[in-house]
Amino acid sequence: MLLIADNLQITKESVQKALAQRDAKTIRNLVGRCEESGADAIDINTGPLGKNAEDKMKFFVDAVQEVTELPIVIDTANPVAIEAGLKCAKNRAIINGFSLEPKKIEKILPLAKTFDTDIMGYLLTKEGQVPKTATQRLTIASEIHSKIIEEDISEERLIIDPVLVPLIWDDGKNQDFELLGVIRLLPDVLGFEVKTVVGLSNLSAGAPASLKKNIIENSYLSMLAASGLSMVLLNIFNTETVKTAKAIEELLNPGIFSWEVSQ
Repeated sequence: MLLIADNLQITKESVQKALAQRDAKTIRNLVGRCEESGADAIDINTGPLGKNAEDKMKFFVDAVQEVTELPIVIDTANPVAIEAGLKCAKNRAIINGFSLEPKKIEKILPLAKTFDTDIMGYLLTKEGQVPKTATQRLTIASEIHSKIIEEDISEERLIIDPVLVPLIWDDGKNQDFELLGVIRLLPDVLGFEVKTVVGLSNLSAGAPASLKKNIIENSYLSMLAASGLSMVLLNIFNTETVKTAKAIEELLNPGIFSWEVSQ
C-alpha cells in the first residue's frame, strides 16, 4: 500500500498561518517530517482557497517540492487551483478528486487528460451523496469508468475512492463492511486492476483520541489491505498505524519471511 500523508491540511491553524504569511519554512518542515515518518506521497489539502487560488496553490506546491521528490496529491474541489498546482508540479502529481457531480465532470476530469495525470474518483451520486449499498457503489464505479473512457483518459489513470464513512453513522458499520467487498469486486466489475484509495481518518471521525480508536483503525487497515487496497490517506505521524501498514506490506509481499529482516 502507498502511504499518503494527510497532515498538510488547511484546517490546521499552523497551515492557515503559513499560507497567510507565505511562510514556506513551516510547510517545508512539516513535509520533511512526513517523509521521515514513512510517507510515500504528500496530500496537499488546501480547501477551495477562494481569491487568488492560483497563487496560493503555487505557494503550497513550490514549498512542498523544495524538500521532497515524493508524489503530490492536489486535494481541492477548485478546478482553477488544481490546474495551477499541476502547472507548477515537478513531482509526479495526482488529482484528488472528482465524482459524477456535473461540475466536476465538466471542470476537473478534463485536467487529467490535459496534464496526463492520475485522478481519484469518488463513489458518490450525481448529487454528491454517499450511496447506501455495495451495489450502488459498483454501479457508480462503472459510470465513472465510462466517463474516463469518454474523456479519452487511460483507465490506468483512474484511482477509485469507495468513500469510507464514519463508524458512528447509523449504518456506518454495515457500510464499511460492504466497502471491503466493493474493493475486492472492482477489478471484475471494471475489467482491469483498478487502483483504490481510502481516507482512513473518516472511519473514526467524531471519536476522541484513544487506544481503542487506534486499535479499530489499525484493524480495519488490515482488512482493507487484505481486500486489495492500493493506497491509504492517513496521519503519517501516528507511528502505530505506520508500523501496522509496514507489517501488512511485509506479510503481503511474496518471498521468504525472516524475523531478523523484519526487526
